[in-house]
Amino acid sequence: MDYIGIDIGSTASKIAVLKNNFNYFSIPTGWNSKETASAIQKMLLEKGIDVTSEEVHTIATGYGRISVAYADAVVTEITCHAKGGLHLYGQDCSIVDVGGQDTKVITVEQGAVSDFLMNDKCSAGTGKFIEIMANRLGLTIDELFELAQKGNAISISSLCTVFAESEVINFMGEGRAKADIAAGVVDSVAKKVAALGFKCRLSKSVILTGGISHCNYFAELMSRKLKTEVIPMELGRYAGAIGAALIARERFSE
Repeated sequence: MDYIGIDIGSTASKIAVLKNNFNYFSIPTGWNSKETASAIQKMLLEKGIDVTSEEVHTIATGYGRISVAYADAVVTEITCHAKGGLHLYGQDCSIVDVGGQDTKVITVEQGAVSDFLMNDKCSAGTGKFIEIMANRLGLTIDELFELAQKGNAISISSLCTVFAESEVINFMGEGRAKADIAAGVVDSVAKKVAALGFKCRLSKSVILTGGISHCNYFAELMSRKLKTEVIPMELGRYAGAIGAALIARERFSE
């Protein structure tokens, strides 16, 4: 049996294939989730996995989960990220997921979700905010974080992405150091994510998932904001897909 977890996010789609072990790959989501789901099906077939086979079971999650017509079922992001984060860390924890469209904080106790909060009303404090600001500064996201470590954070006070971008443009016009602006952008995101975290009942162990989950600098910054250790996860971006694949195995294993 092959168990497939597909997490179609607003920016990237992550796929976890569970047989004896996990294998992973990801692709940009693009503008159409249905086309992305079709592309994933073709890529799986190239790897020798036919999602229409009775020997393959698929769970879809994420922003575009309803677009995966060949999925056996769809499951919420909260459930999948909780199970995936628990698998990655190996024990109960709180999960801070900075996604492209939203930010989630999930606490898992005794293997089940005990508390969660999601910020999906504004892109500030999400991956989209980081992407917009990186583009404005002419940087990739990885370059933004690398440069931010060298700067002294400038305060970005706006809670709205549009107004925050205006602040950044003004700083650029004033000739402020790019490293200081980059540091301000990352600090602004960390503040907003931490504010969400303080509203949720956090466990002693906190891990990062999502597109910047591998970033040690952001984890250190979040640790200072939350006043508790936040642990980066190298495979954290696949947490939702991993959780979906594990759920597929639970539901459909013989």
